[in-house]
Amino acid sequence: MKILIIEDEIELAISIANYLNCEKYICEIAHSYNDALDKIALYHYECIILDLNLPDGCGFDIIKMLKMNQSTSGIIVISARDALNDKIEGLDLGADDYLSKPFSLSELNARLRSVIRRKHFNGQLEYYYNEIKIQPDIRKVYVNEVLVELTRKEYDLLVFLITNQRRVLSKETIIEHLWGDFMGIEADSYNALYTHMGNLRKKLQEAGSEDYIETVYAVGYKFSLR
Repeated sequence: MKILIIEDEIELAISIANYLNCEKYICEIAHSYNDALDKIALYHYECIILDLNLPDGCGFDIIKMLKMNQSTSGIIVISARDALNDKIEGLDLGADDYLSKPFSLSELNARLRSVIRRKHFNGQLEYYYNEIKIQPDIRKVYVNEVLVELTRKEYDLLVFLITNQRRVLSKETIIEHLWGDFMGIEADSYNALYTHMGNLRKKLQEAGSEDYIETVYAVGYKFSLR
């Protein structure tokens, strides 16, 4: 899952990113309003962690822009502004949660898991796709109730495909989702995608799953439930 942290306090932003990286999220940081707009225009994020007080703009305007553009990203506001009116305004504009500073990173992580569950798994702790079961909070995948050992990238790839089932996803879209700012040169990115896709399909089928991943020639892939 790819997360954007919009926070002008550099040490806090790095601290959040380091913590969430250990929780197996891919984190990118924007330290200003304009930097945030540039990243949002280029990439899709599962969730945006947003400070309201930015040196060149207001976080409320970012929420308005996201909702105007019908973004599906979750939004968690983090702010030293603890006034009830600010919380109400943020939530009314479309934020999914509001966390006042100072906060514990473990609480932020719990709020983040909750937002992602609501966005992709209807709030459920376990989600089933025929014989495939996903436990998003602990990032576990089972086939016919048997645990399938997936790498971080294989898990992220499976969830991205399943939450976009029946949609054709281009190779470029998948690469951008999995690596974001950390993509290598084009040839290396494609080779890495082919490797992860092949390994994911092999592990699921060896565990007894049908092959739901369709290759769409010259375009990308599609997850189709039968």
